[in-house]
Amino acid sequence: MATDVHQHIWPPQFLALLRSRTAPPRLDGWTLHLPGEPPYPVDPADHDIAARARLARADGLDLALVSLSSPLGIEYLPPAEAAPLLTAFHDGALDLPAPFGVWASACLSAPEPDTAALRRELARGCVGLQLPATALLDAAGWARCAPLLEVAAEQDKPLFVHPGAAPATEPIAAAEPTAPAWWPALVPYVQQLHASWFAFRAFGRPRHPELRVCFAALAGLAPLHGERLVARGGGRERGRVDCRAFYETSSYGTRAVDALVRAVGIDVVVSGSDRPYAAPVLPDLGADAAVDALRHTNPARLLGPTKGARP
Repeated sequence: MATDVHQHIWPPQFLALLRSRTAPPRLDGWTLHLPGEPPYPVDPADHDIAARARLARADGLDLALVSLSSPLGIEYLPPAEAAPLLTAFHDGALDLPAPFGVWASACLSAPEPDTAALRRELARGCVGLQLPATALLDAAGWARCAPLLEVAAEQDKPLFVHPGAAPATEPIAAAEPTAPAWWPALVPYVQQLHASWFAFRAFGRPRHPELRVCFAALAGLAPLHGERLVARGGGRERGRVDCRAFYETSSYGTRAVDALVRAVGIDVVVSGSDRPYAAPVLPDLGADAAVDALRHTNPARLLGPTKGARP
């Protein structure tokens, strides 16, 4: 199946709950308010389900995986606030028409991770677990999320690591009191992915040797730092590739994807767009077989035997 592993749609019941909130994350009409970002005007067409289904078909997709927008910070809301939002998202996303599939999300603010809720969403048809990179920045994060990751591994489901909420931005200079609108996507999001990838190497993979993991946005290009890792004593096996660690391509083009392929190989790179926040890009890697690998072969290996199909 031609697959895009990274898209976002907000179902109607989820939109309604965001509009009912008085504190961020909240929607005022179609204006999104988040603690760490400027007000963002949401295009209603981005969450028109019929229009998005037509767009996915026009892109030639057999499967488009949608997930909770982790920068909203819903996973870290108090459980009583997070639960109805997560339920509304999962219920609405699982009702989306073909070609959509769904990543499951989890509340991370409770004293212990709710593994029963994750089992329920996976049983209902979610293809795997998404966690914000902010939950996986260090050894403590990987340890705290271990019960959720063990459920995913037991059920042969992958983990998708997505940027989390951006911290409140500081002025860049006296002449510019606020950061530009692109700042969260280019600085904290990339930094989170970069840190979570190195934490995965150091702490996550030893704990979960069989878990398939996919990092959004090429893991912030962290694998390109392999030479520096070796130089600083972080490992000598430069040629070893983790065949269960995948990288999706959203917001990057030919040069970045080609550089990552040279570092980790073609077999672990998968196509993702981050629609509606970015358009799909098919990198020119010099052969049709390379694009076929990114859209067909590699996503099938990431998702496992079910290939994203719902029960």
